[in-house]
Amino acid sequence: MKEHTAVDRNTYDQVMLPIYSPAQFIPVRGQGSRVWDQHGKEYIDFAGGIAVVALGHCHPALVDVLKQQGEKLWHISNIFTNEPALILAQKLIDATFAERVFFANSGAEANEAAFKLARHYAITRHSPYKTKIIAFHQGFHGRTLFTVSVGGQLKYADGFGPKPADIIHVPFNDLDAVKAVIDDHTCAVVLEPVQGEGGVMPAAPAFIHGLRELCDKHQVLLVFDEVQSGMGRTGKLFSYMHYDVTPDIITTAKALGNGFPISAMLTTENIASVMTPGTHGTTYGGNPLACAVANVVFDIINTPAVLAGVEKRHNLMVNFLNDINQKYSIFGEVRGKGLLIGAELKAPYQGKAKDILQLAAENGLMLLSAGGDVLRFTPSLIISEEEIAQGMERLELAINQLT
Repeated sequence: MKEHTAVDRNTYDQVMLPIYSPAQFIPVRGQGSRVWDQHGKEYIDFAGGIAVVALGHCHPALVDVLKQQGEKLWHISNIFTNEPALILAQKLIDATFAERVFFANSGAEANEAAFKLARHYAITRHSPYKTKIIAFHQGFHGRTLFTVSVGGQLKYADGFGPKPADIIHVPFNDLDAVKAVIDDHTCAVVLEPVQGEGGVMPAAPAFIHGLRELCDKHQVLLVFDEVQSGMGRTGKLFSYMHYDVTPDIITTAKALGNGFPISAMLTTENIASVMTPGTHGTTYGGNPLACAVANVVFDIINTPAVLAGVEKRHNLMVNFLNDINQKYSIFGEVRGKGLLIGAELKAPYQGKAKDILQLAAENGLMLLSAGGDVLRFTPSLIISEEEIAQGMERLELAINQLT
């Protein structure tokens, strides 16, 4: 047996599939919105594990429930049900339009289930030819072959052979483009209410309302991918709640487990009723360990104090970004909802988002991009005002070095 020695960033290049290009430092410990690397350097975390660590690192209540459940029951499969899953499903139903829940392990799996359900519902209730899915350019729904095909970014979808058929992409926020392609063969319209990977682009209210009307007219299911925008990220428990529109299916993941892998698909009893035992499944989905953690995450996030605090922090971060922009004239637009914020780089700086991320890390700030032209901010929903201010100081240092 090989003896395991200390690992560093070079180890990554020797042992891991080369599908990521991670930062040069390795985080080893986190607390709240601060992270420390192998060398003890401290970072302010504006990335939140890509909108996952909504309650910060190592939240005491989550550490406690993980320990407690870890001594009770980890996994039993879906041959049996379990109490944490049933309790979590009931909470999600009580807080939303939904009447039925399916648990999986990742956003991609929740979306895969949603797309399969939408097609199966249309085929079962309407016609075997009602299979068209309308999705949007720059959308992102996961990395399985089905979800990456529904996603509207060819760079992720090409190079893997034939794609699932009957998927059409149109421009986001363009209702006329949807009207031009929706018909009796359409089973679903799929979108992120706030596009994340696509540049942090919120849907216009008129666009969302128009989609709902079109879907009703053509007996089409409206599917909201809230993997990134759900669980309080935009200041409401789910972002559909900003629009006064009820979708037919929503998916959520990321923040639901605060880093423990879990996802959910929510829908109505009518739509869910087309599924029967064996129609879909998962080994780990809804396991008691994940659901126990998610129950506590849900209880903390779904409170007026946390949800109202998101908007307050949004305003604070946007004000800081506007102040930086006054000095450096680097951003063309700052946009988003809640603590899903995008700062689009102006022409001279386009394509340099990764450079800014690198400089930010050198100055002790963990940050994200959304493509080459947009800085993306998805910190903890309960990040302190002091940490926001410190993080923004470090961002300004990075931008100063770039310019």
